[in-house]
Amino acid sequence: MASNLVIVESPAKAQTIKRYLGKQYKVKASMGHLIDLPKSQMGIEINEVFKPKYITIRGKGKILSELKKEAKKADRVYLAGDPDREGEAICWHLGRALGIDEDEHCRVEFNEITKDAIKAAFKEPRKIAYNLVNAQQARRVLDRLVGYNISPILWKKVRKGLSAGRVQSVAVRLICDREQEIKEFVPEEYWTLIAQFSKDGEKFEGKLQEVDGKKAEIPNEERMNEILSKLENATYKVHKVEKKERKRNPNPPFITSTLQQDAYRRLGFSARRTMRTAQQLYEGIKVSGEGHVGLITYLRTDSTRISQSALTAAKEYILEEYGEDYYPGKPRTFKGGKGSQDAHECIRPTRTDLSPEKIKSALSNDQFKLYKLIWNRFIASQMAPAKYDTVAADIYAAGTMKFRARGSQLKFPGFLALGHEDQDKDEILPELKQDDLLDLEELQPNQHFTQPPPRYSEASLVKTLEKEGIGRPSTYAPIIETIQTKGYVIQEEKRLYPTQLGEIVVEQLKEFFPDVLDVDFTAEVEQGLDKIEDGEKDWQEFLYEFYEPFEKQVKTAEEEMKKIELEEEQTDVECEKCGSYMVVKHGRYGKFLACPNFPDCKNTKSFVKELNVECPKCQGTIVERKSKKGRKFLGCNNYPDCDFITWYKPVEGKKCPKCESFLVQRGKKNKYYQCSHPDCDYSADAVEEQEEKQS
Repeated sequence: MASNLVIVESPAKAQTIKRYLGKQYKVKASMGHLIDLPKSQMGIEINEVFKPKYITIRGKGKILSELKKEAKKADRVYLAGDPDREGEAICWHLGRALGIDEDEHCRVEFNEITKDAIKAAFKEPRKIAYNLVNAQQARRVLDRLVGYNISPILWKKVRKGLSAGRVQSVAVRLICDREQEIKEFVPEEYWTLIAQFSKDGEKFEGKLQEVDGKKAEIPNEERMNEILSKLENATYKVHKVEKKERKRNPNPPFITSTLQQDAYRRLGFSARRTMRTAQQLYEGIKVSGEGHVGLITYLRTDSTRISQSALTAAKEYILEEYGEDYYPGKPRTFKGGKGSQDAHECIRPTRTDLSPEKIKSALSNDQFKLYKLIWNRFIASQMAPAKYDTVAADIYAAGTMKFRARGSQLKFPGFLALGHEDQDKDEILPELKQDDLLDLEELQPNQHFTQPPPRYSEASLVKTLEKEGIGRPSTYAPIIETIQTKGYVIQEEKRLYPTQLGEIVVEQLKEFFPDVLDVDFTAEVEQGLDKIEDGEKDWQEFLYEFYEPFEKQVKTAEEEMKKIELEEEQTDVECEKCGSYMVVKHGRYGKFLACPNFPDCKNTKSFVKELNVECPKCQGTIVERKSKKGRKFLGCNNYPDCDFITWYKPVEGKKCPKCESFLVQRGKKNKYYQCSHPDCDYSADAVEEQEEKQS
């Protein structure tokens, strides 16, 4: 019997693939890259047309030796790395290490780990795609040139241990630029006017839209008072009523960036957590009665393309579960975004019959939540639109004041029947017709101020990186993790803030390496890598075009960049070892306290942020702490003598009317206040309390 060796990247993937291949196939895992550039040196022969110096990664020698032994015993070796540049490079390195001929059809590629996909891939193995390999080499070498040239300069001029990455530095710049926008923002005052109307006892509201035929722009209270004076004793008459049907179409199935954004928004998952969980779903989960099953298609993609078999499966599921009214009549297709490589399908379930609820017992909590998100989004993408009856009424007062009242009511749920999307709230207007006179209940003038742009969250940063063409689907999560690990950015209240260190590094790189920090230039680099993959550009020529001006910038920076002394934030906390006042440092897991006499004194302590509220149990001070998983909570500074904790923040200036303990705000949609004392049952609706305060 012929023996065949199949090499994949991970053990979980190996287990799943074993199920679909016969006994004549042995499946082994390489555990990712086995061969790469050395860490101790640049490893690039610049004078030899950027020739990389590859070595076996430390600690991976044993795995490579075992694979060589298995390859010698096998009649044929198949390389089944992930279907992207990194996967192709892993296969190329393995092929060379195992002595596989360059012309050998040894590469098998699949977008999903299902029986049909695996069988099809092994029927048509191909040669290694050297354009993909060269694109990966070009990116790897380019990043090494940037990192290993700029980082040593930062060590000398700013602080030891710093690094500068081609893509990560641009991400930090985006966050720093946003912070600067916020600092420079000057709020502008404006007013809006809401009218509360009624007809036959039914109340509804309209908003002032036009004054004297122009858009209602009310910059200050004086102008608002002028308008209110004109509306004194005015009559309110319906001028026009428009009734329409509005359709709301489902979103496309997920690509990597939209999955990260939606998982963050709906599940609170970081980009890293999303990708880790999605990788598990892709590689395979042991399902009762099914064995190891790859539950989703490949997770690193920028394409919304759907295979014909998946479209057919979705159609059958929708017709069976919901009926003909819920299917749009023909499959939905979606256009890819600008710059989409379209190398793979969208992220979708591999089998529509394995619904999230059906296999819930086989999944961890994170796996179930993410799988349900992916499954629902894909099925919804093939369903009929939701339909609303909408009404818009123009109401005139004082001759030239136009108010607009809007109403809508869901009449057919369509894809919303899945329950995974937020449903538009019904706003029902009374029956209105032209020339109806309305009763005015109240005029509500409201003062507002323009707000600065919000700080980036992980989701909005991913969205911006994708929009600007910076990085690729596989890089978003590592970028966000790296900039925090290096101390350039911190995350508080799910928002990204630049540190002093991050701002200083960005300023220096802007001055001496403007191309590296330029958003458009970084996007052009990505386009160049795509051209290499498509065979339209030579990878070494691409590197030369970058390196020639870059080398001059490195020399200039070495000579002219000034040494910067970082200011350290001093605290009133004494070091118990040497008596000095400790300083705030930024590490991988956020802030911590360190002795300023390092390395003579290496004492460190966790950073504790004090809140201006008393502990309800012992009258100690409430401080902010972190759990082992990094989640913030509040506890007493007298711990362990006092065990009080709460996951909810205090409401500023509010105390419990029963016991005087501080109140916390709870609830996402229906917000309410609750007493922090564990033995007190006081609670109050936050919205009602706010309304009472306003009245």
